[in-house]
Amino acid sequence: MLDQEGFNRWTEKYDGYVQESDEAGTYPFAGYRQVLAEIAGRVLAGPAHGKTFKAELAGHVTEPAPRVLDLGFGTATLTSYLYEQGCRIYGQDFSEKMLAVAQQKMPQARLFLGDFAEGLDPAIRAEKYDAIIATYAFHHLDDGQKAALIRELLPLLAEGGHLYIGDIAFRTRAELEKCREEAGADWDDDEIYWVYEEMKALFPELAFTPRSFCGGVLEL
Repeated sequence: MLDQEGFNRWTEKYDGYVQESDEAGTYPFAGYRQVLAEIAGRVLAGPAHGKTFKAELAGHVTEPAPRVLDLGFGTATLTSYLYEQGCRIYGQDFSEKMLAVAQQKMPQARLFLGDFAEGLDPAIRAEKYDAIIATYAFHHLDDGQKAALIRELLPLLAEGGHLYIGDIAFRTRAELEKCREEAGADWDDDEIYWVYEEMKALFPELAFTPRSFCGGVLEL
């Protein structure tokens, strides 16, 4: 598993590595673009998937721009798109270099340095969000940590808001084991991937939309 310094060194080649895996349809990032597109579409559809937010146009705002919190935003591949659509972006990431890349893409975003596994910045906890998103970040947490963080995040959602997690994820333990066998030496034993049926036992309202054999979107 990469630590903070490892992520800092990886920053310059991060997007290229992900793209190669996604385009080849291989573990671990097969379906990556579809996962991000799925989350972007749901966020921009509004809190209840029925209201379309409008960005600032001609000097005025026709509807309030949604507040979006991104945990582990990395190089802001997803959030920079949402930012361009008029979303108000908040985020926390533990890589100083990735934060610098993201801030350059989103000058008005409120981005905080810190490991969300060790707690959220107080300024983040002070807000309410129309959407909270995390893409390919939670698999660095064990299942207990995932559940604890979800419970901490849900009260930060505004009325009608949603939590969207795009990640390496499987519907069943059997699907995970099959992927592990096929990946062989490429499998990362330090990462803890989602098993939807197991996490749903803790969060009955959790929904899962697969976007590849090893990735998908979880929603609460």
